Amino acid sequence: MINRIAAIVFAAALTLVSPLAHADNADTLILELKSGPVVIEMRPDLAPNHVARIKELVKRNFYDGLKFHRVISGFMAQTGDPKGDGTGGSGQNIKAEFTMAPFERGTVGMARSGHPDSADSQFFIVLDRAAHLNGKYTVWGQVTEGMEHVDRIKKGETALNGVVQNPDTIVRMHIK
Repeated sequence: MINRIAAIVFAAALTLVSPLAHADNADTLILELKSGPVVIEMRPDLAPNHVARIKELVKRNFYDGLKFHRVISGFMAQTGDPKGDGTGGSGQNIKAEFTMAPFERGTVGMARSGHPDSADSQFFIVLDRAAHLNGKYTVWGQVTEGMEHVDRIKKGETALNGVVQNPDTIVRMHIK
């Protein structure tokens, strides 16, 4: 009987600690690429303001058709700029919500300029571990399915810091 109670308490504790255990459809984002869907579990527990802003933009269809303008093999794929060259945004900066959540393969973070509070609409998906970003960029999501589609995004030229000629685009982004 004690073992059974301990097992129940342990299982309940796991659901309290696991950030993705509480993910519901309102925090599940579908990023449709030409090769297939990518499921992103948003992390309002880490970055509530960033997640709220991403949801606002997604509901306005802001990301649909935008280019992956900067993609560096083994590092990351960046999108979210309506100008398509890395200089644009939605016009509303978001205050940094840095945490020590690690940038591992599939982590979704907000791009920014040199100023910590300059994130806007641009984001990136990490293709491999990128510990040098930990604590310096806001983590707002994690790819849970479809990373193979992210891997297929056209890569940019190394000499051009990942700038992509004839880049792939986001077909559609929506909340599940």
